[in-house]
This record gives sequence, structure tokens and C-alpha cells, in this order.
Amino acid sequence: MIKIGALTAKKIIKVLIVDDSAVVRSVLSKQLNNVRDIKVVGTAPDPYIARDKIISLSPDVITLDVEMPRMDGITFLKKLMKHHPLPVIVISSLTPHGGDMAIEALDAGAIDVMCKPGQAYTVGDLGIDLVQKIRAAACAKISRIVARPDENKSVRLSMTRTTDKIFAIGASTGGVEALTQVLTRMPANTPGTVVVQHMPMKFTASFAQRLNGICAMEVKEAQHNDSVIPGRVLIAPGGKHMIFRRSGARYMVHIKDGPPVHHQKPSVEVLFHSVAQYAGTNAVGVILTGMGADGAEGLLEMRQNGARTIAQDEKSSVVFGMPKEAITLGAAEKIVSLSDIAKTMLNLA
Repeated sequence: MIKIGALTAKKIIKVLIVDDSAVVRSVLSKQLNNVRDIKVVGTAPDPYIARDKIISLSPDVITLDVEMPRMDGITFLKKLMKHHPLPVIVISSLTPHGGDMAIEALDAGAIDVMCKPGQAYTVGDLGIDLVQKIRAAACAKISRIVARPDENKSVRLSMTRTTDKIFAIGASTGGVEALTQVLTRMPANTPGTVVVQHMPMKFTASFAQRLNGICAMEVKEAQHNDSVIPGRVLIAPGGKHMIFRRSGARYMVHIKDGPPVHHQKPSVEVLFHSVAQYAGTNAVGVILTGMGADGAEGLLEMRQNGARTIAQDEKSSVVFGMPKEAITLGAAEKIVSLSDIAKTMLNLA
């Protein structure tokens, strides 16, 4: 398994591009080869050719299409993670079907997903975002993605009352696996939970649907004015910010557009600041694995307003960026391994 620490300034990240489209291979290669710390060492039109190039070229990161000839990307990903685990970024089309497949790829061990050129991204936007994701992937602890949690699903209870306790969770790179581990360990009457996971539009709906099938709680992609109630998890929709609000005894979320914060939309920072303002001492905030600093200042504000706060520890994080920034600011009351976060949240509540 690969467990790499922070890259040095001289480290060149070797990338293998796997995609059946010659245009996509050419565009990505040209863009990535213009970045001084990234080198495209090879391309492959299908998984069989990719398999041979992985052995001969030893790439640090792979970009992978989902729908390809001879073998689909998800099947290849599962085989790769079983026999030769490497950081993989899935680049998929943004159709509802593609969104479902991208979520399945994350579940199989991909470290991140992106949209293909010509869909939600322009070619230029894709290159800028991809560079950051490749750098994060090259530092990732792949063994942490491959492991699957024990999932003991409880009987779901119907909950309709409001709650005085709120869980607010933020995550990015590696967060799909981390959130799955945390949420599947929560009982059906868990306090109302709001989540920001950095993820493109339409993927969040598929992610919520998958979690809904394996969690004791109801899990759904948040809609404007959705109530935050016990037994429900609301996941911020990709491409929109989610803001926590209170009206009398009722907690709810507002979904809004706006500029990215910390280059992210949805932003953990936006959610945490609103939870600090409207929930205060009634909240428990958690920041999980991810690249960058999104959410660190918001978690600090939550703690300053009386909330209990948790950061995932370095050893269990796929990328120790967001938790590290929160810890450095003094925002985290507790620093906890991923396997203990659910229990710690429930104890604090």
C-alpha cells in the first residue's frame, strides 16, 4: 500500500491517463505537461493497455474514464485496488447514469471524481482543478480508501420532531469513504446532521441515495427549506452552498448560489459559519480528510460559540489538509481516529 507524506518541492508526479477518447487524452496531456511538478508518463485507451503501462511506467496517479471498451473503468478500478492499489481520479460525464457510476467508483476506491471536458467544466477549468486533485492524490494514503467498514444497519425509525442537537460534518478528498464509515455507525435516532462533501453537481444525489440504502438514518440531497430533524442526514448539493438556519424551534437549511469559498461550492466554511451562528452550543462540528483549508475557520467559530468540535487525525486521513488547518487554528477540541469519530460525536451530544 502507498502511504506517502507531503511532497517535496522537487517531487515530480508521474501521471497515467486512461481514456478511450483520443481527444481527452491529448487535451489532458497537454495541460498537465505544462505544470512543472506533473509529468504525463503515458496514456492508454483501455484498461488492458493501462495494466501493462502501470507495470512499466510506475505512475504515481492515474486518471480513469468509466465507460471504455473491453473492460469498464469500475471493474478495472476494483481489480487495481485489490492487486496494485494506486491513487485514481475518475473523470466521468455528468449524466445521471454517469453520476451513479462515479459514486460506485468512489466506493470502489477512487480518490476523487471530476467531469469530462464539454460538460460542467470548460477545458481550462478542468485542467486547473485536476492539477490540485492530482497533487492531493499523490499524497494520499491509499490503504485508508481500500478498507471497508463493518456495516450493521439498524431498523430505521420515523422521526418528525425538531432537535436541540445538531451534527455538522465537512469533508473533501477521501471523504466519501470517511463519511460512509461515520454515518453507517450512527443509530436511527441520531441528531439531525448536515454534511458538505466536495463533489460536483448530480454526484451528490447519487451519493446520498447510496448512503440512504446502508444507513439507519434517512440520507438525502438537501433541498431549500428542508428541516433538520433527528434521524435525517442532509448532504449539500454539488454546485450550491448550504446554509443552516433556525426559525423558532425549527432548524432548516437554505440552498443558495454564490461564489466559491476556498475554491469550493458547496463550501464547508459557509455551512460551519451558519451553524456557529444559529446552533451555537447545541452543535457538534466535525472536519474530516480533505485537501486545503475549507472549514477550518468555520470550525473555530463553532468552538468559540460553544460547540464541541472534532478533527480527524493524521494517521487515518487520506489527505491531512483540512483537519491539519483546523488543528493549527485551535479549532479542534478533540483529534480522533476515523474509526472512533461516530462514537465520539454521540458521546459529545
